[in-house]
Amino acid sequence: MDNSKLKPPEPQQPAEPVYESRLPKPLARLKRWLAAHHMTLMAIADTPHSIALGSAIGIFFGFTPLYPLKTLLSIAVAWVCRCNKIAAAIAVTLHDVMIWAMPAIYVAEYQLGCWSLNRAAAQRVHFRQFGLRDYVHWHVFSRVVWPTFWPAFIGSLFLAIPSAVVVYFLMRLLISRARTPQKMS
Repeated sequence: MDNSKLKPPEPQQPAEPVYESRLPKPLARLKRWLAAHHMTLMAIADTPHSIALGSAIGIFFGFTPLYPLKTLLSIAVAWVCRCNKIAAAIAVTLHDVMIWAMPAIYVAEYQLGCWSLNRAAAQRVHFRQFGLRDYVHWHVFSRVVWPTFWPAFIGSLFLAIPSAVVVYFLMRLLISRARTPQKMS
């Protein structure tokens, strides 16, 4: 009697996915290890301080009138400060979500900056007086944008610094509480 016929068939190992089979074996092993340990590594690597500081940096740059550079500056400063760059990018983007309130905030920053610099607010500029070809000339930039930038930037510091400090302590508190093990009662 042949014993091999009485044994149940051994379960077959699932085949490696096609996308991994194209990788060299060491890279495939590294990819599997990274996928298995990604969340554990992220939880260990990012401290509450790192995430909170990244969020505070993002909030700070969100208030400044550096419109096209906000995200890049927040990520760069977060990188220099060795804190969470993703938190900085998300926090600076929150100002884009609050777009309905930002014009009022920018006007308030400008008015606060004019007051702190002891300047009179600029006369209202009617954009109808400029043609499309005028926007590529330096004199339009120097008459419209530049005189309002410094007061707006100085005024933004009055909102950005306190907001960043509050966000830092609030985020650090919330993250620390979320990561502490809960006591079973």
